[in-house]
Amino acid sequence: MRFSHLLLYTLISFGIGIPGAIAQTPDLRVEALPDFTETASVNSSTSQPSFDDLAITATDIQVRGVEAELQAIVLNTIATQLGNATSESLLESDRRAILSTGLFTTAKVSHKENQNGWEIVYEVEPEIVRSLDLKNAKALDKATADRLFASQLNQPISPSKINASIAALNQWYEENGYAIAQVQDVRTEGNGILRVDVAEGIVRSVNITFLDKEGLITDGRTSEDFIKEHLRVKPGEAFQVATAREDLRKLYQLGLFKNANVALEGDASQLDVIYQLSEDATRGVSAGGGYSESSGIFGTVSYNDRNIGGIGQTLGLQITAGTRDLQFQGNFGSPYRATNPDMPGYNLNAFRNRGISTNFNEEVLLENGDRPREGRFGGGLNVNAPVGEWQASAGLNYAQVSIRDSDGNLSPSDRYGNQLSVTEKGIDDLVTVQAGIARDMRDNPVNPTSGSLLSFSTEQSLPIGQGNILSNRLEASASHFTPTQLFDPENPETIALNVQGGTTIGDLPPYRGFNLGGTNSIRGYDFAELGGGRSYFLASAEYRVPLFASPVTGVLFADFGSDLGSTSATLGEGGVEETNRGTGFGYGAGLRINSPVGVIRADFGLNDRGDSRLHFGIGHRF
Repeated sequence: MRFSHLLLYTLISFGIGIPGAIAQTPDLRVEALPDFTETASVNSSTSQPSFDDLAITATDIQVRGVEAELQAIVLNTIATQLGNATSESLLESDRRAILSTGLFTTAKVSHKENQNGWEIVYEVEPEIVRSLDLKNAKALDKATADRLFASQLNQPISPSKINASIAALNQWYEENGYAIAQVQDVRTEGNGILRVDVAEGIVRSVNITFLDKEGLITDGRTSEDFIKEHLRVKPGEAFQVATAREDLRKLYQLGLFKNANVALEGDASQLDVIYQLSEDATRGVSAGGGYSESSGIFGTVSYNDRNIGGIGQTLGLQITAGTRDLQFQGNFGSPYRATNPDMPGYNLNAFRNRGISTNFNEEVLLENGDRPREGRFGGGLNVNAPVGEWQASAGLNYAQVSIRDSDGNLSPSDRYGNQLSVTEKGIDDLVTVQAGIARDMRDNPVNPTSGSLLSFSTEQSLPIGQGNILSNRLEASASHFTPTQLFDPENPETIALNVQGGTTIGDLPPYRGFNLGGTNSIRGYDFAELGGGRSYFLASAEYRVPLFASPVTGVLFADFGSDLGSTSATLGEGGVEETNRGTGFGYGAGLRINSPVGVIRADFGLNDRGDSRLHFGIGHRF
């Protein structure tokens, strides 16, 4: 007996409708689904009497034993109407119709004759709802359903109370992110049992579709099994918006996709979830050559692939051959996989490079007038694995660091006698053990528009080899990204904020100081112009505005930093001690261009001294 049949008579109705789209996020799209709205109707097996039986006029009709709401239902259910003809057979038909509603346990009808016809009395006893029978529910538990239907339990059945409970249950689904879930049917089953059928949008299958630039289906390089390892939406579970949105964030964090959306197909009972992915350019080969002060005439060839084997493995190799030197750097990495939690992700690297040191500003010169060359040769192994919502990493690295002039001769001190290496020979061995932890909640690690990134790291150098260096380097950084829609809702702007700081405890090789000023520090100043101290603090803000729906983004920025008074004085001309300013402020504007090699950055900065600089780089400042 369907309770929904009664709603016609009380002018109360409820329906099951599946939303055509989820509006919470532009990246999460639900295809239009069929409407399951029920139409209330009467379905009585009771046959209607013929007009030959209708001989007595109903002069009065009363309903006893229930409140006004159920009285109205009885009056709308019976065929006998005030002032119309009735009969014994019609009254019996009315009694059966009343019981067929499922709202009453007993129904009796009697009549009393008067000079004009019959005074008719219907005596009914309402069903008392003792318990709920919850069907097809996985996300909704019985205790929650009982709480939402509490006003009806152990009470005479009331359509208005049940409809209020249905609305509360649908609201619970909405508030908990079950966008497809709704009450589908409510009916009485006798013995005080109220059956509540729900449709929660159970996931039937999870599928992957690759799209090309025009949005057409194409083949992808990335393994579907590898993608599914990172998804929390699983077959057999109720579809939840928050879970799908978290999946999209994780897919963007892989750095393999430039667009990711979710589409749904099916109905409220069974859903097919489809992840629609557009792969980013992950492989490139380049070659070039030229002349530099440090390498002379040189040629370079490089190869990079961030999706080896379709499982997110990375391979990078660059070789530079010049008239003065041969340099290389290579790395191979494999990501952590949730399906193999005992095996961490890892990255192996090896390098040999030499060039004008980026750890000393242009005012630092050797005795022969050359700028110091810094050579590094070594490699390392780093591993990573998740710890809850955090990513933990650890590594062992070795580098042999040498300070030389343009002819390759060791030069451990500058023209004023300031030491540029720990050893007097000019060669240091730097063996470090690194550990870090980061919580990355950005929507896209390459070009973030929302979310946050928080990281902490420590690097302990071991007193092994030349230099006997013993120190600990601590750093922390916090970034936050907030989307805004001041200009174009289709291409929101981003407010990006960053604060970071660090300090070194123990030995501090000159080339290991925290340098302030330059492209990745305080823009508007030259590299290390504000000093290279033992400690530092840096704060930056950017307002990023997409331009004309193109790959170009305009940026306004401001940077502030301080060495916290930790830069040591150095000897200058005539043996006079000199100390850098140590604190500065910069601001300006720039452009970002999305390219196959990453985000290309150009910034024009002004500083608080009135000077200006043009800065170029790869990737965002933070």
